Order: sequence, then structure tokens, then C-alpha cells
Amino acid sequence: MVMQFLSDNAASVHPSVWEAMRAADAPDAPYDNDVASQRLDEAFSVLFGRPSVALWVATGTAANCLALSAMVPPHGGVICHREAHIETDECGAPGFYTHGAKLILAEGEGAKLSPATIAAAIGEIRKDIHQVQPHAISITQASEYGRCYAPAEVAAVCATARNHGLAIHMDGARFANAVAYLGCSPAQAAGDVDALTFGCVKNGGLGAEALVLFDPALADVVRLRRKRAGHLQSKGRFLAAQVLAMIEGDLWLTNGRAANAAAAEIAAAAGSRLMHPVEANEIFLHASPAERAALRAQGFAFYDWGADAARLVTAWNSRDEHVTALARAIAAL
Repeated sequence: MVMQFLSDNAASVHPSVWEAMRAADAPDAPYDNDVASQRLDEAFSVLFGRPSVALWVATGTAANCLALSAMVPPHGGVICHREAHIETDECGAPGFYTHGAKLILAEGEGAKLSPATIAAAIGEIRKDIHQVQPHAISITQASEYGRCYAPAEVAAVCATARNHGLAIHMDGARFANAVAYLGCSPAQAAGDVDALTFGCVKNGGLGAEALVLFDPALADVVRLRRKRAGHLQSKGRFLAAQVLAMIEGDLWLTNGRAANAAAAEIAAAAGSRLMHPVEANEIFLHASPAERAALRAQGFAFYDWGADAARLVTAWNSRDEHVTALARAIAAL
């Protein structure tokens, strides 16, 4: 039997999400005029404690890039970490959606940006017509290495964006895991961003993410771009139902906590093998090819991470016995 630690994308859909979709399987208005879609703005406004416009989108890549396309002109740039998902795993989608905008890569420990690393990236750009000028900053909560921005860190990055006249976007594919780890409110974990991709698929959803926009003018542009990009689904109530099922009753946070707890158990057994502190639901280990082969021979599925490392990801429904078995197997290497 395969014990799955490849990705939280491989996890099952939560039963509450299936039930919400079944309940939505009744005649209703098409596109985003149905009852469920019309409830999203209020639901997210309550969750974040400020006026919000929430649009469902089928994928995180589309949500990220639709937001950036409304913030950045074709001749502009987006400052992001060199390990950010929009740089390493979206097949050039930001350039496609923005019609050519450039990603301006910055450094930062744990795949997180800071005011200093943002300033370093901006400082290399001449203020003339010959070079791409930044128009936005994109950060990831939790980062590609499973590190979380504390509220003060988010606030500092947002303040840096404002000081430079830049918009700010947050890729929250694992936002639930970050909030669960930080023990703060969603508003504190998001800070003063203009747009947030609120991840659902990795956290028990089927095929819907929420693009949360805190600027009404930005939302007006994104609505049109979502249609133009082919993401305005005619039966949008099924996407809205998934998102509402995740946030009503705080299922999103319960699932994030469960995934984090599983990762913490594995991390405790890994000891000095850990490449990064485990703050969310991703574990990066130093492991030789022979050691990785030994783990796979015991039935564990995971991704290689370079020549001598592995990445393991827990999910909302990681089975206790599988987590314990993996922890013991790693400790025994």
C-alpha cells in the first residue's frame, strides 16, 4: 500500500465539500449570479474584518496571475522570491496573463522576502525608460519552504510596498497552514495586501480557490480578466459551494491544523536532517539516494528535492498510522 506524502494536492476531498456540491446541484442562476457566489463577498469580509470581494477561480495559478495582471502593465515587473511558485512552477503564466510583465527575483531566507531584500532588488533597477520598473510585490504565505511570515513581517513588507508605491499580492495556497501555525487571525496573517489567493484545493477542496480582493477597483478589473481568460464557469455555484464549505465553520483552519500536526510529528523524528524549520505542512530532508530508495521500498511516496534531499507533504487527512510509520522510518535511517 502506498503511503501518500507527495503533495497535499493528492489528498482526498473533504466530505463537507462533497456535500456542499451535492446541495448546490439544483437549478440556479448561471455564472456568478447564483446564491452561493453572491454570499462570498460577505463571508470573506467577515473572515478578514474588512470589505472584501471574493471571486472563485478554478486553480491557484489562475488566481495568482489574474490578480497580478490587474496590478501590473505589460512593461512592468513583479518582485518575488526566486523560489516563489509564480517563478518556479507556473510555466510562465504570469507573463502570459500580464502580456509580458517580468518577474524581478529577490532573495530571502526560507523563501521569504523582507524589506531589505526587496530594497536590494529595487536598488539594482535604474529609474529610466530602458529598464523594467516594479509595479507589485508578491509574497507566499506559507512560503515554498513551508516558512510562515509572522504578522510583523507581513506588515513590514506591506509598508515597504506602500513606501515604493507598489501593489502587493499574497499567494496563500497554504494560507490555512500559516494561520494555524501562527495562531493569529486571518487578517493579521494577510496584513495590508491588495489581493490574496486563498487556497482551498490543497486543504480539502476539489477544484476551487478564492481570489480575495481588498480594493474594489482592482476587483472590477479582475472580473473582466477572469471572463477573458476563460475562467468564468457557467455553473459557478459548484465552485462557490466548495469555498463556502471550507470557510463556514472554520473547516479551512481545522484542516490546516491537522496537516500541521502530522508534519510536526515527522519533523520531530527527522532531527538534524531537516533543511528548514517546519512551520506548516512541508518537510524538507537531507536524504541520500539510497536512503530515499529505502523509504520508498517501505511504501512511502514523496518527491526528490535535488540530488540529496526529499520533500514530504502532509495533508488534512494524513492517516495517523502512516505519519507514525514515516516518522519511525526516518529516525531509523
